Amino acid sequence: MAPVLLRIPLSDLLGRIPLSARTILDVGCGNGERAAAYRRMNPQARLFGIEPDLAAAALAERHLEQVSSADVEADPLPFALTQGIDCIIYDDILHHLRDPWALIRHHVGALNPEGVLLMCVANREYWRLTEQRLRGTPDRDGDRRFSITEIEAQVHELGLTLCDMTTNEPDGELAKRFCESLEPALLALGIDPKDYARRASASHLICRVRREPVQPLILSGNMLDPVGGVSHVRVLHPLQAVGSDPRVIATVTNRIDASESATTAARIFVMHRPSLLGDRAVAVVGTLLEAGYLTVTEFDDHPEHFKMMQIGGDLSFRAVHAVQTSTVAMAEILRKYNPEVAVFPNAIVALPDIRNFTTPNCLTLFFGALNREKDWQALLPVINAVAATAGDRLKFQVVHDQLFFEALETPHKTFTPTCDYDTYLRILGESELCFMPLGDTPFNRAKSDLKFIEAGACRVAALASTVVYGDSVEDGRTGLLFRDPTEFHSRLLRLVAMPELARDLGDAARRYVMDHRMLAYQVAPRVAWYRSLWARREGLEAARRSRIERRMAA
Repeated sequence: MAPVLLRIPLSDLLGRIPLSARTILDVGCGNGERAAAYRRMNPQARLFGIEPDLAAAALAERHLEQVSSADVEADPLPFALTQGIDCIIYDDILHHLRDPWALIRHHVGALNPEGVLLMCVANREYWRLTEQRLRGTPDRDGDRRFSITEIEAQVHELGLTLCDMTTNEPDGELAKRFCESLEPALLALGIDPKDYARRASASHLICRVRREPVQPLILSGNMLDPVGGVSHVRVLHPLQAVGSDPRVIATVTNRIDASESATTAARIFVMHRPSLLGDRAVAVVGTLLEAGYLTVTEFDDHPEHFKMMQIGGDLSFRAVHAVQTSTVAMAEILRKYNPEVAVFPNAIVALPDIRNFTTPNCLTLFFGALNREKDWQALLPVINAVAATAGDRLKFQVVHDQLFFEALETPHKTFTPTCDYDTYLRILGESELCFMPLGDTPFNRAKSDLKFIEAGACRVAALASTVVYGDSVEDGRTGLLFRDPTEFHSRLLRLVAMPELARDLGDAARRYVMDHRMLAYQVAPRVAWYRSLWARREGLEAARRSRIERRMAA
């Protein structure tokens, strides 16, 4: 029988690395694949690696600041790190060491006070290894693997805190059947079959360890149907990012469990664009309060655009403890209803692969937005005139807006109906230009620059109105701005005539996103704000009740 090969997907470990880490030591960094993937999410992180395999270490040097092939037990920190370390990763390396717990004891001293040890180890009790032994195949590495109970005991002995332990279970149904087949023998031996199944199902154990215990933060949220990417950018991706902090348990859910309210964890529930009216507002927030949550409304469009505001929808903001939004302009609007408002600009969770500028002297203009007909109508004659002049040197990719697609007077166009967010970003990333029109209206002035951030991340040059985008696009460097059809005409012609300018603008926009608009840079501020809400919960609850009383009396 062939030996069991134990490997876990890259994403399983990658998602457990704190996204806000500034300095990371990766012990067993391999060829640097994990470092490259992490750097796409946190470009400002400093990454150092230790890898005994010389060939793999040479490959890893492309993605890390420094890589050492030194014996980590003889030289635990072969780098002149002037700052403390935020995260130390041990990926399937500890079982190769003579005394892994001695190394961990040494490394703990190099951690920042909030630092994290992230260990991925093969599970000694994995059911496939047990099956292998029962069949008479020796397991030469068995004594060097780890069990759940051993890790818990060693962490306790070192005086550390085990934040969480997740398991990689690659073959759950087979594991279940194997454990069920052993149940009579387990019962005869006095072993709880359920406990054995818990210990035996995982091929690997992924553990995060800190120096000191800390009050956990339970951050939950619901999410509207993911149309246009807003739900991903405003809810799903931020929750994933904040959840990379081992002190935070983040989930997207519509289910509230009041039985958990007795825990000592801080509890925040973020409602995505809720429509809370009258008694329903009181009931929804009341249910969350009974479950121990403080409530936050997430809203990033001018509320007065929505009909709900005409029938009492302002309770979506007044009846909750706090509000979060994406722009300063929106914050000023929302403070009329609730003074506790935080601004978290839209940001990118990970830089996409670069896919554009593959055909010389040919550009594709992307347009994908909801409800923009009034914004593009005056510019459409210009687009058609330029398209007629450019011929097959200017192509179009249109997502969602079929009216815009049908109005384009060119055969060089492709239409994609409303699609999932990954497909949207792929089509955007295969384009070179992004058309971003916004007319000057109160509703538009409260919108965010999300389209520019998405395009910049994909290295796509922005051709954008000054409304909204004038505050973030640096004209002539990270994109081109226009104020009217005449200026739009000259800017579009310039890009068609100078594809290299479009590429330079795209490169600069991507650098801007890398430096300023990654979700990694918002993890700490978001966690700090949520914890501050919890620390002030009595005052926030009193203010919330007062707002409702005044609103009901009006």
